[in-house]
Amino acid sequence: MATHGKVEKTALVTGASSGFGLLIAVELAKRGYRVAAVMRDTGKQAALMQAAEQAGAGGRIETVKLDVTSAEAIEAAVADMLRRSGRIDVLVNNAGMAVGGFAEEVPMSAWRTQMETNFLGLVAMTRAVLPAMRAQGGGTIVQMSSVSGLWGIPGFGAYAASKFAVEGFSESLRHEVAPFGIRVALVEPGAYRTAIWAKGFADMHAQPDSPYAGALAAVLRMARRTAASAPDPREVAELVGRLADKRRLSRLRYPIGRGARLLPLVVRLLPWRVVEAATRRAMRGQE
Repeated sequence: MATHGKVEKTALVTGASSGFGLLIAVELAKRGYRVAAVMRDTGKQAALMQAAEQAGAGGRIETVKLDVTSAEAIEAAVADMLRRSGRIDVLVNNAGMAVGGFAEEVPMSAWRTQMETNFLGLVAMTRAVLPAMRAQGGGTIVQMSSVSGLWGIPGFGAYAASKFAVEGFSESLRHEVAPFGIRVALVEPGAYRTAIWAKGFADMHAQPDSPYAGALAAVLRMARRTAASAPDPREVAELVGRLADKRRLSRLRYPIGRGARLLPLVVRLLPWRVVEAATRRAMRGQE
C-alpha cells in the first residue's frame, strides 16, 4: 500500500486488546504506521479504538481476530495482511499471560498453556513474518520479554520459564537474521500497571492445606505491593515506538522500569548465593 508516493509502514502487534499491546498499537499508529492489532476476541476492541481516536490515530488501526496458539491461523492472518499491504515492517510479539502457583501444584495443562501462549505462539508469529521481511530487505521484531526472563521468583515458575525461553530464542534469532537486515530486540519491563498480574493473582494454582501456603502468601503480598506502586506503562509503549523507528539496534536487550536496568548486572555479576539470599529475604517480606 502506498500513500502520496511513499511506501506505508506497517506493524503487527499481538495481544493488543489491553495492557502493553493496546498502548503499543496506539503509539505505532501515532508514529505513522498502519497497525494490525491482533486479539483473540475482537469484541474487546472498544478500549483500543477509543484510545486510538483520542490520540488522533483511529484511522490507522484495524483489528485482527487471531489466537496465537494456532500456527495455521497465524499463517493465514499474515498472508492476508501481506496481500493487502504488501509488507510487514514491524512485528511486536506482546501476547501473553501469567500462570501462578508453586511448581508442584501447577497442573501440566497450565504449564502447556503458558508455553503455548508466551513462547510457542511468539515463535510461530516470528516464523510467519520472516520470509516477507527477508524478501523486502529488512524489518524489526520486538519481543516483549520481562525481568522474569532474567530472574525467576517463587510462585511464577511457569511464567519465568516462558520468558527465559523467549530470551534464548531471541538471542539466537538475532544472529540468524541480521545478514538479511532484520533487527531483533528484547524489551524487558519490570513491574507496570497492567492487568496481567491481576489476572494471575485471581487464578493462582494452590491445593487445599498446601505446604506452600505461607510462602505463596508472602509472594502475593510482595507482588501486590509492587503492582500498587508500579509506574505508567505508556513509557514501555514509547520505548517500543522508538525501537520500531530506528534503522539500527545496537543492542539486543532493553530493560525498562524501576530496578530493571540494574537487575541484569546484579544477576550476572553478583555471586549466585547473594542473589538467592536477597530473593528469599524479599519473599519473606524482610526488604
